[in-house]
Amino acid sequence: MSLRVDYYLSLISPWTYLGHDRLVAIADRAGARIAWKPVDLGRIFPETGGLPLKQRSVQRQAYRMMELRRWPDRLGVPLNPEPRFFPADESRAARMVLQAIAEGGNPAGLIGGVLTAVWAEDRDIADPETLVDIARRNGFDSALPARAEAAAEEHTRTRDAFGREALAAGVFGAPTYVVGDELFWGQDRLDFVAARLGVALD
Repeated sequence: MSLRVDYYLSLISPWTYLGHDRLVAIADRAGARIAWKPVDLGRIFPETGGLPLKQRSVQRQAYRMMELRRWPDRLGVPLNPEPRFFPADESRAARMVLQAIAEGGNPAGLIGGVLTAVWAEDRDIADPETLVDIARRNGFDSALPARAEAAAEEHTRTRDAFGREALAAGVFGAPTYVVGDELFWGQDRLDFVAARLGVALD
């Protein structure tokens, strides 16, 4: 039986950004298939006790900022802990990713491009022109975002279904990786994901 990782992700999450490329590399080494599942945390949080950032206690917000400075240094990746366009509406970006999947494309680079735009490039992923540029940079044609909008209702239903599936699986935040019956929450759990898939974490 082939290995599979159900990857519940948020396209606006810094933690998804920090873990994305590492997850893709781990899955590649393990020969595992990734099931890409962009979700809306705004629908998951109310069901699981989570709070939007601005509603969290000052202590939690302060600790989040500490972690957003620690992890980029540890991983050697660029990250602006206070990006210009955060939060941004990620729904258009999610539809673009789902359109790429529907057309049989590998969305790994596209997802990484969206996350990088927010957390390393200070770009607005709610802007259609930004998405056109991200699509081009990652091997897709410039009309991909337009096709995604033409199929907006279908992609919204798919994303909603991923949200319901996530809740049923016990997901409460992003990124969450599910392998078999095991759930791993957060990019700082990728060592466990690697072990579960039988490979070493670089």
